[in-house]
Amino acid sequence: MKSAELFNDLKKYEAALRRRTNEAGATSLLGLSLESLERGHVVFTMKIKPRHKQLHGVVHGGVLATVADTVAAIAAYTTVPKGTEIATVELKINFLEPVPGGRIKAVGRVLRTGRNFVVTECEIYKEDGAMAAKALLTFGAARGHSIAPK
Repeated sequence: MKSAELFNDLKKYEAALRRRTNEAGATSLLGLSLESLERGHVVFTMKIKPRHKQLHGVVHGGVLATVADTVAAIAAYTTVPKGTEIATVELKINFLEPVPGGRIKAVGRVLRTGRNFVVTECEIYKEDGAMAAKALLTFGAARGHSIAPK
């Protein structure tokens, strides 16, 4: 694929992604906001709200895992052929520091895209720049669907 075609595809993908993040599921519920998008790399931010916190006043681990899963999946979609659907088959996350509030930044990267699997990582940073969590995720990839319009 030529770089001009790839650039146009990423622009279409980004436009579709921005539209869908305001409408759909986890991204809307969490309040994720797209900061940047490249092939194999994506950055989102999220303002911490009371609904994200657990009993002890810090962000719930399940919320951080959902952020990692969502961000890594979006990065994965930038590397698979059009018409490919992905699904999480494995997620491993280390929680490194509690997140009491502020904003987080989630950086998703594709480590390898194969024919049937995409291996990714997601690092989540606190407002002060400290890494709060790191996840390694594997997605199964199968032809049949795409987030971008045809």
